[in-house]
Amino acid sequence: MLDSIDYKAVSELMMNARITWADLAGCLGLSSPATAERVHRLEEQGVIKGFTVLVDPEAVGCGLTAFVAVMLERPENRALFLQRITEMREVQECHHVAGEDDYLLKVRCRGTRDLERVVSDEIKGMPGVTRTRTTIVMSSHKETFVPPMFPEPLGDVSTRR
Repeated sequence: MLDSIDYKAVSELMMNARITWADLAGCLGLSSPATAERVHRLEEQGVIKGFTVLVDPEAVGCGLTAFVAVMLERPENRALFLQRITEMREVQECHHVAGEDDYLLKVRCRGTRDLERVVSDEIKGMPGVTRTRTTIVMSSHKETFVPPMFPEPLGDVSTRR
């Protein structure tokens, strides 16, 4: 269970992963060694999965984003499908979803020809894939990797104002 200092540390790191131990310690009201120990514990617990650099996809040649809904023939096809999807660098996200489709993929690639290769050759070529439905993104107004943080339990929403 995370305490309020853990939530504050994670929030600060999500906004600036390059913050120094001293600056983070100042935000948390702890010493630098205590802060480092706390962050390492959060990493060991899997709360913090890693540190990375956010890159503008268009700046590196991935100007097209699409969402591809995938339907599988039967549950036995899942393991191989997920293994292959994990290996595809164009697939940025893979979500198991409820409803008519089985998976929703976020795909980034160079353009429509590249997308055609990914969908028609690679995804549709996988055993057990019975149908795909592709939606091309025209523009994105919000995209974030920062999850909403709820430091206090939600409890009974009927008692909240």
